[in-house]
Amino acid sequence: MRLSTRLARHWPEYLIEAFALGCFMISAGVFTVLIDHPDSWMYAAVPDADLRRALIGIVMGATAMALVYSPWGKRSGAHMNPALTLAFLRLGKIAPADALFYVLAQFAGGVLGVLLVVVLFGERFTAPPVTYVATLPGRFGPAVAFIAEVAISGLLVYAVLSVVAREHIAKYAGVAAGILVATFITFEGPLSGMSMNPARSLASAAPAGLWNGLWIYFIAPPLGMWVGAELHARSARSRQHCAKLVHSADQRCIHCGYDPDRSLSRRTSMGELKS
Repeated sequence: MRLSTRLARHWPEYLIEAFALGCFMISAGVFTVLIDHPDSWMYAAVPDADLRRALIGIVMGATAMALVYSPWGKRSGAHMNPALTLAFLRLGKIAPADALFYVLAQFAGGVLGVLLVVVLFGERFTAPPVTYVATLPGRFGPAVAFIAEVAISGLLVYAVLSVVAREHIAKYAGVAAGILVATFITFEGPLSGMSMNPARSLASAAPAGLWNGLWIYFIAPPLGMWVGAELHARSARSRQHCAKLVHSADQRCIHCGYDPDRSLSRRTSMGELKS
């Protein structure tokens, strides 16, 4: 299929990827301001910084789940992350052209989401301590941040693919992803800022002009997810039908070719033959 033809047929999925990461960044910005800004009542009500970070983690994990299980998320696969898209590309579950447009859409959607929060909250979002919800290396420095990003990215993709590979629990892949996002923000956040996502990090860094350390989030998450995908591909339980976290019977799939209309027509025809 030519690039122009693929774009004409699959643009809804590309747009969904932009929308999904944009929504994730809006949620991150809004709830970080509400929970972690000194002027917020939540900041006064929860004086412990670790507990506030845990609350943000829970909200962001829930946001990830909501997007994965939304009708649009079920249609595109809800990657929301170039590193995850590249991992599926490594597994041969997404066409290179679709992967390209997914990645471009994710970067665009993330930046637009952050810019919208800038308009809504102004300095409460752009100034410290929120600072565009930027992902920055923690007090142990860039090396530790890099290693941590590789580790959590690899663990996330390996765990999610392992859930998908087990048919009786495959529908809970989005839950697994959301729980891991919440856990990593809570416990790993102080090491690297918990990104796992080049588009998510650039979305904050570009408007803020915070380029120091950005290379970590462009290299470590794709590397970690590639390693996780590679380990899963070599495991005995390796089974991945397509590049979706949750495959829904009522949504088309541009990755494996599933079409609910054709499926319904086929089932109807078989029923007429049996009768």
